[in-house]
Amino acid sequence: MQAFEYARPKTVRSAAHLLARRWGETEILAGGTDLVSLMKDGVARPRRVVSLRDVAELRRLEFDPRMGLTMGSMVTLHELIAKPEVAEYYPAIVTAAQGVRSEQLQNMGTVGGDLLQRPRDWYYRNGYGLLAEWHGRSLIPNGENRYNAILGNSGPAYFVSPSSLAPILIALGGGVRLEGPRGYRDVPLERLYVIPKSESEREHSIRPDEVLTNVYVPSASKIAMAVYEVREKQALDWPLIAAAVALRLNDDKVEAARVILGQAAPIPWPCLEAEKALVGKKVTETVAAAAGQAAVHGARALSHNGYKIQLARVAVKRAVMAAVKGVA
Repeated sequence: MQAFEYARPKTVRSAAHLLARRWGETEILAGGTDLVSLMKDGVARPRRVVSLRDVAELRRLEFDPRMGLTMGSMVTLHELIAKPEVAEYYPAIVTAAQGVRSEQLQNMGTVGGDLLQRPRDWYYRNGYGLLAEWHGRSLIPNGENRYNAILGNSGPAYFVSPSSLAPILIALGGGVRLEGPRGYRDVPLERLYVIPKSESEREHSIRPDEVLTNVYVPSASKIAMAVYEVREKQALDWPLIAAAVALRLNDDKVEAARVILGQAAPIPWPCLEAEKALVGKKVTETVAAAAGQAAVHGARALSHNGYKIQLARVAVKRAVMAAVKGVA
């Protein structure tokens, strides 16, 4: 591991002023479950690491029945799972957090760290870069791509967004606050994720000198929600596909719908066609299956990941059915 400066500020403002304006020079340390491994592998080589451990204002976890849920970025997954109001009013968020199948990671991993973790892609983690390009061409389309994207993969990005929480938080209309030396800005969570076009870009719209401080989720008292993951194994691992669904029901019919796929694209993928297939309908097995089929509209398999298209269909169908049955 390359030598680095280590800073432990006590306020968000101090933390932001310690960050560089260019990516790679400094990195934020939250729970450390992602950054430490990246530094050990030489993928991240910051000259300064800014720890948020002592920033008490980032540990806020509050619920208001009218306003919704506020999560500081340093709230751990365990704290999120253990909060009774989250389990009662946002059961699908708990399901997503429990998808991190390790008590150690739940105790150390943070909300902000989960949302901003870097891709788990084999090429990226082995030093080939975010886009895994060699002589101007990506190695992924005809390489080891079993776990890569089936949507949003027209190039040059083929990795999948790894966040466990992002799909359901986006489905519920969540937003984030980003704070830097120039003040703060509130961003819909969906806009936190971008598909990079070059190696100089990142997969998040946060600036190098900004700190993700809070996540806001509006009241969901009348929302039917669910997360459904398809896994290769039940032990600690990332899902092959995850589907998050949030439905507003009126007289047993879907008045509004959000369907977001995880592990399917370089960003948490909004399935607009699936949402259209649900609105105005009473949810049945047939309607849910139609939504699953619509969710993969435009999907494109690479040389070894075509199976993920069927998994996405199934995940969306089962998430929709789980939501209307009140099972998160």
